[in-house]
Amino acid sequence: MSRGQTRPSLSEAEPPAADESTYVDFRTEPSRYRHWHLELDGAVATLWMDVDEKSGLHPGYELKLNSYDLGVDIELYDAAQRLRFEHPGVRTVVVTSAKDRIFCAGANIRMLARASHPWKVNFCKFTNETRNGIEDACASSGQTWLAALNGTASGGGYELALACEEILLVDDRSSVVSLPELPLLAVLPGTGGLTRLVDKRGVRRDLADRFATRAEGVGGARAVEWGLVDRAVPPHGWTDVVRARAVELANGSSRPSDARPCLLTPLDKERSSEQVVYRHVQADLDRVAGVARITVRGPEANPPAGPEGIAEQGADFWTLAVTRELDDVILDLRTNEGELGTWVLRTEGDAERVLAYDHLLLGHRSDWLANEILAYLKRTLKRLDVTSRSLIALVEPGSCFAGSLLELALSADRSYHLAGVFEDRPSEAGAAAVVVGPANLGPLPMGNGLTRLESRYFGDEDARAAVEKRAGERLVAQEALELGLVTFAPDDIDWDDEVRIGLEERASFSPDALTGLEANVRFVGPETIETKIFGRLTAWQNWIFSRPNAAGQEGALRRYGTGRRPELDRKRV
Repeated sequence: MSRGQTRPSLSEAEPPAADESTYVDFRTEPSRYRHWHLELDGAVATLWMDVDEKSGLHPGYELKLNSYDLGVDIELYDAAQRLRFEHPGVRTVVVTSAKDRIFCAGANIRMLARASHPWKVNFCKFTNETRNGIEDACASSGQTWLAALNGTASGGGYELALACEEILLVDDRSSVVSLPELPLLAVLPGTGGLTRLVDKRGVRRDLADRFATRAEGVGGARAVEWGLVDRAVPPHGWTDVVRARAVELANGSSRPSDARPCLLTPLDKERSSEQVVYRHVQADLDRVAGVARITVRGPEANPPAGPEGIAEQGADFWTLAVTRELDDVILDLRTNEGELGTWVLRTEGDAERVLAYDHLLLGHRSDWLANEILAYLKRTLKRLDVTSRSLIALVEPGSCFAGSLLELALSADRSYHLAGVFEDRPSEAGAAAVVVGPANLGPLPMGNGLTRLESRYFGDEDARAAVEKRAGERLVAQEALELGLVTFAPDDIDWDDEVRIGLEERASFSPDALTGLEANVRFVGPETIETKIFGRLTAWQNWIFSRPNAAGQEGALRRYGTGRRPELDRKRV
């Protein structure tokens, strides 16, 4: 859609949620966008941010100055996904504003002030994941994002720009970039701003400190000098410079110019208060126990012969289909089911077929679509890793925890592997087994840059080598237990009681303490931009969001725009 075109009808779109207790659906598509327009011009796509003030996800605030809420970011996430899958010929994505003299004012302050603490934290988490996905498009897909700041970019607006590979700022003597959260709102830039300033852009720490405490921001030559933007461009040459740089970046990409698009067709999903059901994924919601039981089904048929078959099947190709469903159910449960604190992960199907699909994708990583599917699976598993839920995997007869689906068990905080079979529940599949495959040995890293096997055996190279030596073998319970691949291996006599006691124990603990425990032990080893954002930044922001200096009745979030100064508790903690 070009900037001058009329927006499509929204008559079939879902109405905004009435309040935070109303179900939030992460499924959307371009004809339902309220806040973004997409314009295609050969290898360059322009994503225009044009936030509709009156279309906030919840009532009670207006999205002025291109400020955003979760609804705006849901559309951005969808657009980023579609640009990768549906537009293989797009090599550069220019993100800019359709409004004059303002790029984006960041997260809407009125929304943040009225939102509950969990809503604020989860909003920041999803926004962070979307920004990381933009960076992954640059790193994994050859689709470079260029931020063209045709006006001021404040707070989260500048953080969106920081996620792009390059930043151009109009030098009109009024447009600036700023991170005013600390001086104005008593919070932190919540979507990686501080981390990306120093780790990604290499801004000197004293300049970063000055910048983040300078509410009025920095523009022009000084913004370039400090490393906050890559170039400041006079207004009279703005359009030509942006276009030329976008084309230059596109010329350096290896994305195909004539590939068949992979259309992300609507997900087939049925939702009730007891279940979330897709074709390959099902979540059963046990509100009494506080548990969501998530079952992922393996492929029903063998994979096609080659990459042409992947393109032919498109969104129906099993790995892509199951990844889209898993992605959606994670977002759904995370946002809409905050009291279901434990997720039980199960699989059903033929392990050899799972491995065959992995083999096809890994054998053709040079094919753009195979590469995109693997990158999407990687991002979805990372989303599971940073979800503040207890993850428990159950390996039972008929399970297919092999290769890419074994990653689900490796992401779990604990795993139970049945020794033998259920005597009273015969299964043609025989004893439950797990299989380590090539997908577990590198292509699906966690946010710390390590595989889940490397993270599991961190500091014990011999143990990891012993597991990798058994790759391709069906490992039954005792073998998996001896190798350290699972936590427990009860027999069928003890199985039900062991699992029940484990889930009841989990439910008896403080959810806050569990979130801290899980976040600390899941990520070992090196610190990366991602682990800083989801560990250090999220932990501090979570705490700061709950403090009276920010969120109290006299705090900065509540007092902003009233003309009254916040009342700050001056004690350092």
